[in-house]
Amino acid sequence: MGKLEANKQLKENSLLNTAFEFFTTKGFSKTSISDIVCQAGVAKGTFYLYFKDKYDIRNRLICHKSGQLFRTAVQELRKEETLPEFSFEDKIIYIIDNIINQLNENQALLTFISKNLSWGVFKTALTTPITNSDLNFSDIYHQMLEDAPYHFSEPEIMLFLIVELVSGACYSAILYQEPCSLEQLKPNLYSSIRMIIQSHRAGMKL
Repeated sequence: MGKLEANKQLKENSLLNTAFEFFTTKGFSKTSISDIVCQAGVAKGTFYLYFKDKYDIRNRLICHKSGQLFRTAVQELRKEETLPEFSFEDKIIYIIDNIINQLNENQALLTFISKNLSWGVFKTALTTPITNSDLNFSDIYHQMLEDAPYHFSEPEIMLFLIVELVSGACYSAILYQEPCSLEQLKPNLYSSIRMIIQSHRAGMKL
């Protein structure tokens, strides 16, 4: 990366980090673009070189932060997945468990993502890395599908159902311990995920 590109990346990261700090402390509706650029130490015109408006930087932040969660989880999985007993279901649950634990330790991030996440934004987070350090989880997911010994029907719908189940259940368990603690919820949650995956199996590969 050249000096010019590195400088552009530095400014973009500064704007993203500053916006995240404001959104999670002051709130999205109470944060202005002027707040962000003033704290980041850049001109207001510079903001519009990277983002269309405040909604754009919010969505990019969700993608970036979601990508970081997946990157950490996948990195940890790669240390373990050489174990022969790791099935497709085991890999999915390992990634989910790691992400849940990260969100449990960073509840401000959980609140920010959960309040603003839609399936469209989530798909963008999976397929469009925001920075060079982000990963394309869609490629990883499809490789996991390819490595599995069986075919799946409608794998995107399968992933959608899993994401909706996990996001809704864990939000309440982490923040409010409702209907139970996170540790009590996990075995039931992971059992339900296995059932979703099994319901989408479409026969063994030849």
